Formats: sequence, C-alpha cells, structure tokens
Amino acid sequence: MLSRVADSIYWMSRYVERAENVARIVDVNLNILLDSTMADQQWQPLVNITGDHEDFAKRYQVANQHTVLQFLTFDRDNPNSILSCLRSARENARSVREIISSEMWLQLNQFYLTVKAAAESGRGLDSPHEFFTNVKLSSHLFTGLTDATMTHGEGWHFSRLGRKLERADKTSRILDVKYFILLRSVADVGTPFDDVQWAAVLRSSSAFEMYRKRHGRIAPKLIVEFLLLDSEFPRAIRYCLNAARDSFHAISGTPIGTYRKPAEKLLGQLCSDLAYATIDDVMGEGLHEYLDTLQSKMNLVSLGIHERFFAKRVPETRHSSMEKMQ
Repeated sequence: MLSRVADSIYWMSRYVERAENVARIVDVNLNILLDSTMADQQWQPLVNITGDHEDFAKRYQVANQHTVLQFLTFDRDNPNSILSCLRSARENARSVREIISSEMWLQLNQFYLTVKAAAESGRGLDSPHEFFTNVKLSSHLFTGLTDATMTHGEGWHFSRLGRKLERADKTSRILDVKYFILLRSVADVGTPFDDVQWAAVLRSSSAFEMYRKRHGRIAPKLIVEFLLLDSEFPRAIRYCLNAARDSFHAISGTPIGTYRKPAEKLLGQLCSDLAYATIDDVMGEGLHEYLDTLQSKMNLVSLGIHERFFAKRVPETRHSSMEKMQ
C-alpha cells in the first residue's frame, strides 16, 4: 500500500474518533452543570483535555459556556474542533475513495455536511444534547460501516490503528485532567459532589453502565483500574493499545512478541506494562505522573508510526552524499 494512502486512512479514522470524543466530553459537561453552581469553572478543563489551552487563551478572553462551545465545536481555526476534525477526515477520505467503501464515503460526507450546516445556521447548539448525541451516533455508524464494508486488510488495519491510538490518548486525558481540575478542594473527596465527578469521568468514556455492571458502587480506585487496565472494555486504555498493537503487527508482518522497528517495540512494551501493572502500582507512583509518562510514550509511538509508514524517505545515494559533505 502506498504511504500516502495509508496516511490518509490512518488520519481519517483518528479525526472521526477525535470529533466523537470532543462531542462526548462536552455533552457530559453540560449535564454536570445541571448539578453544579460553579458553571464557569466547569469549562476550562474541556480545553485542557484537548491540549489546546494556549491556542484558546490567545483568541478568547474567558472560558465560559459560549466561548468553549464555539471553540470546541464550530471554530474553523481550531484544528481539534468537531467541524475541523470532520473536514480533515473528509478530505483524507476523498483522496482514498478508491480504497474505502462507498458506504463509508457517503456516511462521512453526510456527517460533515450536517455539522457544517449546523455551524452556518447559527442554531446548531440550540439543542446541544441532541446535537452532540447525533455526532456520537454518526461516528459510531461510520466505525460500524468501516468494520462491515471494508476488507480487513492493510487499509482496515491502518484505520483501526489510528482509531485505537486516538481513543487511548483521549481516555488518558479524561482521567488525568477532567476529574482533578474540576474537583474544587480536597474537602470534596468522598462527598456526593466527588461521586458526581467520578460518574462524569465514566460517562465521558461511555463507561458508566459497564462499570456499574462490573463493580456496582462508585469508587475512584476501581474507576481508574477499569478505564486504565481493563482488557475487555473497548474504551479502556489497555484494550485500545492491545488492539493497536495487533493491527501494527498485522501491517508489518512481524509476529507478536517480536519487533523490527522502535515504535513496534515501544507499543509492545506499553501493552506488557499495562498487562502486569496493578492499580496499587499506579496509585503508588501517582496517577498524574503515571498517565503523563503513558501519554509521552503514546506520542512516541505515534511519531514512530509516522516515520515508519508515512514519512518521505531520502534516497540512500543522496543521503550518503549529504553525510560526506558534512
């Protein structure tokens, strides 16, 4: 497969997954406001989760419902807004229409046009819960069509690789940022307000019902374990990285347990670390410190994938000549 094609499929899936995650996080935050009297303090963490707080601060004076919703949903200059993500996903899909199925293209095209129309009408967020629910469902439909109508060869594995890495990254950010910034003080720990925040963390990852079926009561330690170390829940970090590892090996042809490139080795190490980690190990190191290290390693994996499969390579003869000149 051409690196240009693989790159487009990989990023097409990452952008659709990113749009869905933004919609989920914002929708949950809107629901939290119904139980909170500190509305403005609930919005800055959403910008922090995406990692775009510096860009936001340059263009908006204050983080409130209006500015954050505009920034994360319809801002064309924010590359991580829902509209921008879907525009990028659509452009990537357009360049590989001969590879993906017609059903995938039609769904993604309709998805983008619906969000674009909502942005242009100026009334797209008159019913925000309905809007964000439609975004999530449209993303799920696209993912389902990808699995059901695309041959599970190299192209499909690049799609899954991008989607799972994006999902693992966003779950780690939700755990790292949303709860700890929203919690007003140490005195709130163990209170009903604390339970509301942890329930919000679960709902941000669409994990509330599955967690309750597994554990029942709201317990911070069990929630962290479920979203970080569970091997069966499809939005847990360990599950996502295991799936990404499997697709990486399917693309490279390297047997699982071995590696040829640094990114393959690092991803395998991440999966092994999570397989043998315990929640006591994580909490003993410090949740923020553990997740910060995990995010850095996932970023290195993403960079390694780019260098391995997508980056333009300098011809060997030219590279040798340049070294001689130096």
